[in-house]
Amino acid sequence: MVVRVSDTGSGIARDDLKKVFDPFFTKIPLGTGTGLGLSIAYSIINQHRGRIELKSAAGSGTTATVALPCLKEESP
Repeated sequence: MVVRVSDTGSGIARDDLKKVFDPFFTKIPLGTGTGLGLSIAYSIINQHRGRIELKSAAGSGTTATVALPCLKEESP
């Protein structure tokens, strides 16, 4: 299963894109977040054998793609 979400926001600079999954990385002002959101999302997706990918460029929005493997139904 693949889910893709895009926005038309300000995007993420190339140097920052390499760090967005690092714990406590944030570009927002102190006191408005912890920088744990994408780190936690990455961990959860990884634990389910999935992957998350961000494509972005400063000034052009961001696309997040999450891919998770489909589970086979067990026979009764």
